[in-house]
Amino acid sequence: MSQGGVLIVDDDLALLQALPQVLRLQLGGVTVETADSAMAALDRIAARDYDAIVADIKMPGMDGLELLTEIRTRRPDTPTLMITGHGENDLVVGALRGGACDFIHKPIDREYFIAALHRALATRDARRRVKEQQLALERHLSELEAIVEERAQGLRGRKEVSESPLSWLMGSSGQMEQVAQQIKQVADSPLTVLVEGETGTGKELVARAIHHLSARRDKPFVAVDCGAIPDTLIESELFGYEKGAFTGAHQRKEGQFQLAGGGTLFLDEVVNLPLPTQAKLLRALQVRQVQPLGGTQPVSVQVRFIAASNVPLEREVRAGRFRQDVYYRLNEFAITLPPLRERDNILHLANAFLAEASAELDRPCRKLSAAATQVLLRYPWPGNVRELRNVIRRASLLASDVVEPEHLAVLPIDTPLATDHPQEPAPAGSSLKELAQAATADAEGRAIRTALQATRGNKSEAARLLRVDYKTLHLKMKQYGISAGQFRRS
Repeated sequence: MSQGGVLIVDDDLALLQALPQVLRLQLGGVTVETADSAMAALDRIAARDYDAIVADIKMPGMDGLELLTEIRTRRPDTPTLMITGHGENDLVVGALRGGACDFIHKPIDREYFIAALHRALATRDARRRVKEQQLALERHLSELEAIVEERAQGLRGRKEVSESPLSWLMGSSGQMEQVAQQIKQVADSPLTVLVEGETGTGKELVARAIHHLSARRDKPFVAVDCGAIPDTLIESELFGYEKGAFTGAHQRKEGQFQLAGGGTLFLDEVVNLPLPTQAKLLRALQVRQVQPLGGTQPVSVQVRFIAASNVPLEREVRAGRFRQDVYYRLNEFAITLPPLRERDNILHLANAFLAEASAELDRPCRKLSAAATQVLLRYPWPGNVRELRNVIRRASLLASDVVEPEHLAVLPIDTPLATDHPQEPAPAGSSLKELAQAATADAEGRAIRTALQATRGNKSEAARLLRVDYKTLHLKMKQYGISAGQFRRS
């Protein structure tokens, strides 16, 4: 609970002496200031933002109700308690309608007064936390928009990069060639697309390619990272809100569904949506309508939906963490991206990233040595394409002409990985798909244990090393039975 200041306003000097003593005894550490008139209180309010204000309704000159009106204008987030005499019920009703959070009858019951003030301080703390989360979310979204625009400008000005939205798939065959074909097939259809694949495999690139090849290419493409928005804010961010819907909603705001009107809405890491929000998403998918917070009428949204998940949604449905009806709606057309370790275009991507970084960083680095090539081909790439791009960018900055193994910020292949619990091998007679799934699970488990060992069990740091969000790491650790505690002791 906040331990900030409380202002008591009353023309009764005896009360101004008694109440501060009560508060200091009962609420250790709280600062109490007093004012003997409403005008004196306004001077103090102008100079300081109090955590709570206690004011008598009946005072000479400006009374408590008039003071309450001024407080709501100047400090709308400050909870105010009103002191009333017996028989002043009409004044009490007027105070509550005017925005008072509670009232205290004279003679004052100390226990009730302290409890009411506790509630007021708790209300102020909750409002502050919500406002801080909203500001943090706005900053995060602004940063994301700036990054996307910066990258878009960089791509537009780089002659080496093909104009095709599928240029990142060049040099591919097999699985990735099939992915390119699927993108072309579904792009101009109205089907909702579900893109699944590990973190860093290029799910957003697939979504952008679908949008670019569709008839909606001239309309907005709006990407929402469902894992980066707090659960308390996700609905207002997606569906928008009306003025007055909650504390701090000073004006109407459109959600991402409305902002994507006529274009494509990309819900990245949709698996992180809370179950209540999934229910509202289902309605949006079924009838193309959303209900803004505080609104009385649904709003039509004409958008193309693309969702992405870094874990198989079907498995999450079986575990009860994702609604089956929402899964079926999202899975009208599925595209699965293989991890980088299973692709045959690692060197093509590495050389493309090297050319990109050399141009962007103005470095003379031009090629990969044979030894560096072998390191790239042997490394399991737990961070997938995103990790490869970061490794190559760093190498181009360190190398003077040719990239050698010492310039690559990857784990040596022969470094023993810390694990006392290797994944069970696939049983004899397993299919190719089952063998691949077992190998993936083994590689992921080993990479997670290595990262936890390097960070002494710090999951936040391990997530950064692996270039995945915290929720994803938590789910993977639970899936593979990995505890961070054993690495804190090591």
